Amino acid sequence: MKLSLTLIAATVGTASAFAPNGASVTSAALRMSEEPSAVEEPVEKAAPAIVAINGWVADASAPCYGLPGALSPLGFFDPLGFTKDKDLVGVKRIREAEVMHGRVSMMAVVGYLIGENTPTIAFGFENPTIANNQLAEIPGTVLFPFFLAINICEAYRANRGWVEPGMGPLFTLRENYYPGDLGFDPFGLKPDNAADFANMQTKELSNGRLAMLAAAGFCVQELINGQGILENLGF
Repeated sequence: MKLSLTLIAATVGTASAFAPNGASVTSAALRMSEEPSAVEEPVEKAAPAIVAINGWVADASAPCYGLPGALSPLGFFDPLGFTKDKDLVGVKRIREAEVMHGRVSMMAVVGYLIGENTPTIAFGFENPTIANNQLAEIPGTVLFPFFLAINICEAYRANRGWVEPGMGPLFTLRENYYPGDLGFDPFGLKPDNAADFANMQTKELSNGRLAMLAAAGFCVQELINGQGILENLGF
């Protein structure tokens, strides 16, 4: 009988050693409920670094995002609102078109004056031809390499400055491309200083704008009276 009681007491004592302590469980639960749960704070992404292109950094508060070209006394002149409410991509595309048309017009003005006052390919000086009619006189063997050279130049410009179709929105210039800067500077005229570059860009734009008006005037004048440019001026 005493042996049985001893075994029962030992069994109960051993079992109580593995039983959880009610007070400790309650206090642990209270501590866990009182501790605030860890909340992951959102990590702010670092703003992309703004890289200047030829010293120019896009400024949304300035006309045409701060691109050069505004010249006194008119300053920023856009009476038809071509750049109004345009985003940066749209403004860069318009500037690219302006620069390229200006360069072509400057070459066209020189071509009008030289082409009408030098021997023509078809007739020499015996039968001078106004510039408007000279293209039709050029043989196909000369026209083909001429147009091939134009296509090569345009393909190079598109590959350098424009986003490829399927790689982004259509008609979009590359972010690191400055409108008109094709990297072609055989005489090393491009300034290294940002202010000097903006000044040269403004001069190019001014001459290109004048040349666009001049080339259009040459073409219309020859269509009206059929006379060469210098001939019409009395030379």
